[in-house]
Amino acid sequence: MKLEGTPQILDFNPFATRTEPEATHNLGEQICLADGRCFRYAKAGASGISKGKLQLAPARKTNHDNCAVATAAASGTTEVTITLGATAATANEYSEGYLCINDVDGEGQTYKIKSHPAADASASLTLTLFDPIATALTTSSEVCLVHNAYNGVIESTTNYETAKPAGVPLISIATGDYGWLQVRGVAAVLADETLTLGTRLMAGSSVAGAIEEIDDVTAPLIE
Repeated sequence: MKLEGTPQILDFNPFATRTEPEATHNLGEQICLADGRCFRYAKAGASGISKGKLQLAPARKTNHDNCAVATAAASGTTEVTITLGATAATANEYSEGYLCINDVDGEGQTYKIKSHPAADASASLTLTLFDPIATALTTSSEVCLVHNAYNGVIESTTNYETAKPAGVPLISIATGDYGWLQVRGVAAVLADETLTLGTRLMAGSSVAGAIEEIDDVTAPLIE
């Protein structure tokens, strides 16, 4: 069973990985240690990820923005069916992510996604939510799907503009497995150039999985 509140007793080990799909921790859950280091719980994406290398959040799918609600969803229901744009969705790629209502009925409300099946491009997709719908949705409502930043992290490439930094693992994590990414504090990270103490950093532009000093004001920063 996952812990929904602030963890008090937990099985935290940044040098261990897990294989079970229903792990104890929520994706993105943060643990901070007394020495200032912080970690977030993550699932490796389509390819394994390597220790000491920067990982990125899943790339945004623009065809999953402004999707129409396919069937009216009454207040109190925990299922919403939408029509995807011209990009398929894999099973549970938005698990522990968010359904944002961005137009007409329900506009301004956000719901956490529990699960969903796979769906083809331009097909219907039924999402199961953690919380019931507060304001009924109509077929005029429009929604956006937002990934949990730690569900399917990918190793940083030199095309660093595609997604935001997610953290650095202390141990390699196999495809689809779970583990911890360090997001704050002293860490050993691959660098593609000499770094100056105190300089703000970003994903490297010449070596995959590396970091470098900021030289592009549009690049996501590593805080």
